Amino acid sequence: MRYRQLSYLLSALAVLLLASGLPLVAQSGTVTVHVVPRQAYIFADGNPLVEANHHFIIFDPGEHKVELRNYGYKPESRTVTVEAGKHAVLDITMQAIPGTVSGPWGCITLEGADRDAVFLNGKEPAFFVGHGDEFNNEWVWKQELIVPPGKYELTVMHGDPKVWTTTVDVPVNQRVVVDAYKGVRKTVPWPRGEHLQSLPRFKAGIASAQVVIQKVTGQFSASPGQVNCGDSARLIWSSDGAVQNEISGIGPVGASGDQTVQPKQTTDYKFTAAGPGGIYNSDAAVNVNSAVQASLSVSPAEVRYHKIGDKVDQTGSTTVTWSAGNADTVTVDPFGSVGTSGNRTVQIAPSKTGVGPIDESVTYTLHASNACGASETRTATLHIVGSIDAMKAAVSETTLETKLTFNSLYFPYNLPTKVDPQGGLVTSQEKRLDEVASNFKQYLEFRPEAHLILEAHADHRGTSEYNVALSQRRADRVKSYLIEHGIPAANLETKALGKEQNLTDKEVLELTDQNPNLSPEDRKRVASNLNAFRMANNRRVDVRLSTTGQTSVRFYPYNSDDLNVLMGEPKPAAHQPARKSPAKK
Repeated sequence: MRYRQLSYLLSALAVLLLASGLPLVAQSGTVTVHVVPRQAYIFADGNPLVEANHHFIIFDPGEHKVELRNYGYKPESRTVTVEAGKHAVLDITMQAIPGTVSGPWGCITLEGADRDAVFLNGKEPAFFVGHGDEFNNEWVWKQELIVPPGKYELTVMHGDPKVWTTTVDVPVNQRVVVDAYKGVRKTVPWPRGEHLQSLPRFKAGIASAQVVIQKVTGQFSASPGQVNCGDSARLIWSSDGAVQNEISGIGPVGASGDQTVQPKQTTDYKFTAAGPGGIYNSDAAVNVNSAVQASLSVSPAEVRYHKIGDKVDQTGSTTVTWSAGNADTVTVDPFGSVGTSGNRTVQIAPSKTGVGPIDESVTYTLHASNACGASETRTATLHIVGSIDAMKAAVSETTLETKLTFNSLYFPYNLPTKVDPQGGLVTSQEKRLDEVASNFKQYLEFRPEAHLILEAHADHRGTSEYNVALSQRRADRVKSYLIEHGIPAANLETKALGKEQNLTDKEVLELTDQNPNLSPEDRKRVASNLNAFRMANNRRVDVRLSTTGQTSVRFYPYNSDDLNVLMGEPKPAAHQPARKSPAKK
């Protein structure tokens, strides 16, 4: 493809030749451009040719893009289909950009560029500001390129195309003289610039021209500046006076706008707005929090399990709770994929199946990650304890309820004490509690909801407040003994009744008569010392079964080997020491 331009005189000759039927250039066509303003410059297929005034263009046949540029006017573009030996005409009126631009200013005088195309800060048509003949005179008829103070890349392009570029630093109210294809020649004061205010972008006369370049300005921001992985931020920008706008990582953009971004790591976005009047640069960072905040727990952390033969009589559950902030993929072993937060209740069973003690651990593991490449792992351990026992001889529920109609438990005078709350149980009463524990554990296999209610009493001596506290210590001592022998605390209740429900003399004699284990001599002994035996009968803990309501029989252990300890009274100077419980076997 080739194209050429001819002057006005040659244009007339070309018209005569065309009219005579003689070919101007073999296999070529021509295009004449009529444009307002006439100082506009013609670009053909992206290359600068010549100012439009009194010129036409010779093209190779085919389709061509003709573009008209004049600073201060909106560009115009036409696609022309050129036929060999044919002539086309384009009539175009360009639209002026309204308004004026403000200083401060500096000036560039360009000598030796003739009518070559002049560009600032770029070599594309959008950076075109005029031709050399518009900027080469600072005498009476001013031909000036007026620019905001700053540093510019000045390019002169001939239609060959021949390209020459230099850097020009223009101070405020100074005029820089440039020799085309050589460089800056001098910088001199330009006092007229001090008096210039708002100016139109383009003004031309017969022998004068004034091109006033608008300074490139802009704004750029990111909101919010801090996001979690997977969240979005919004880039907002605007520019004025620019012909090219670009954001790093996004590419070319319009003069103003906004765009949502979703960076996977902290990113510094750079906005560049470029035009003949300068280059505006700004950056805005979006900080990405990629860290995963993960937690995993089990509650309770220890669970008891008990099995007799084929029957599980004690088992439990644990709740696994997790959270994984700033994550988009979460798994919990052994559950698999889960949400970013939640919990799951798990019924517990050991891996052990044979008879023997159980002491096992189960580990739960959380894996959390996100699209930003961050990940976290957390573990939580559950402890399973208990035992698997062989099947015992079957005992019926009714039989056990009968066995649980045992005697009440009795304490020596004023025991246990605050100093020794674990004292006070004599040997005969510990044996009774051993039977209670054994029978009640078997009974819980039938009725796991059953409770033993421990109702404690004290004799009439002392204040009500003192006796309530004493009876509470007695109930607590019986409870702690049963817990030590395998009864769950949740199946035991205590009541401290003090001396408010004491047995009377009459009731003690009636109970003595009902006791089948006493001889007539025993009954006479009780009657002859009724006051002491009444007080001894009231130092007791009754045991009531919640499922049937039955209460232990109140037969005092008159025939026990440790009766003297139970009946013992304090001497005036000191208390009778109570017998300590034997060590657990």
